[in-house]
Amino acid sequence: MQRIGLAVVLAVLLLPFTGEAQKSEKMARVGILGVGPVPSPQELAKSVAANRFWSSMKELGWVDGQNMVVERRFGESADQLRTGAADLVRLKVDVLFVSSAGLAKILQLETKTIPIVIGRADEDLVAAGLVDSLSRPGGNVTGSQLLNDDLIPKRLELLKALLPNLSKVALLREDVTTSALPQAPARYGQEVGIAAARGLGIDVHTFIVRRAGDLAAAFLGMKKNHDQGVVVMSPAFMFVHRKAVIDLAATHRIMSSGYLLSQVDSCPME
Repeated sequence: MQRIGLAVVLAVLLLPFTGEAQKSEKMARVGILGVGPVPSPQELAKSVAANRFWSSMKELGWVDGQNMVVERRFGESADQLRTGAADLVRLKVDVLFVSSAGLAKILQLETKTIPIVIGRADEDLVAAGLVDSLSRPGGNVTGSQLLNDDLIPKRLELLKALLPNLSKVALLREDVTTSALPQAPARYGQEVGIAAARGLGIDVHTFIVRRAGDLAAAFLGMKKNHDQGVVVMSPAFMFVHRKAVIDLAATHRIMSSGYLLSQVDSCPME
């Protein structure tokens, strides 16, 4: 449902260019800012072919290379993402697409006029200053919000139910895309603190990674701290590196909970 709804949003934003294309052969341009290394042409083609979002866009009459051009930029650090965002804005794309509030914020620092569509934000879009309200976003940002932050207490409860003697839990997040959201760490800590205060008897602390190479060290730290579980945040970054996260959790026998196993076609980051 989400992929179809977002495809409709993107298609509607591109409608004004349909008439122009017929008159001047100008194609609409979509910019995508994604986390991770630049995929090879073969990896990209395989991902797009299997992504039902792009199938939905095709059903709505939009095909890459025919009546629109998709410009993609990727980054593995905050600096690389900022460079990619600036590049997309310089290209004067007609609409921008991202998978998180952090990425949207990085883009919004570069443009207040190009429409930005967020695929699956887990951060609070209002608190991030991206929209005025969920019902009336205003500005140049729209899309969907999962309210993932609000699920942290429930995830702790589920971990406690699965492991009754649970006493120590790590919160794993990244500072690559969320570096543009200075209020994010405080919000995460607040939500976890509320949950822990509800009689769960859980000691919670945070591990922050700033690149994929930090994940192994983070899990070693959890093991040293005798953490029995981990709540995984920051889906845009963690989803790209989901295999490493899942493998590390299994290796160190740390029970995990988080938004990692979403269908790969739920958002068109490639």
